[in-house]
Amino acid sequence: MAILAGCPDTAWALQSHGPPEGLYVHQMAHIHFVLALGYLLWDIRRSSFTSRGWRYLQVFCVLMIAWNVLAFTGHAMGVVLEPHHISTVEGYFRSRLVGPLTMGKIIFYITKLDHIVAVPALFFLFIAMRSFYRTVVKHAGEEKK
Repeated sequence: MAILAGCPDTAWALQSHGPPEGLYVHQMAHIHFVLALGYLLWDIRRSSFTSRGWRYLQVFCVLMIAWNVLAFTGHAMGVVLEPHHISTVEGYFRSRLVGPLTMGKIIFYITKLDHIVAVPALFFLFIAMRSFYRTVVKHAGEEKK
């Protein structure tokens, strides 16, 4: 194992598909994720779960649904934009929109800021899980007494 770990080769962890199949599958995954989060949110709201952790989990669901809608829109706008509308002269991480700005380009740019929604969503997931953990630890301590 040490020899294999010391001499890594291509892992092929990502399987890329050419257009349009890869985009279709990816967009369907966003739709399924929204449906799953929507069901989880609905199920939490209809149940009698009222603790702080469940409220945080609901916020996570709402934010992740918003993130999925934003990402879905961004992927769709990426198809609409022509390759020459984005300059990658300085590399991928320094991509720039080429003017003049249109509504489509502005929407594309805004959807690329999806981390502004995703990071708080993951934070709420973290504090929800921490709240659940603390509740379990508290109840386990009470049972020992």
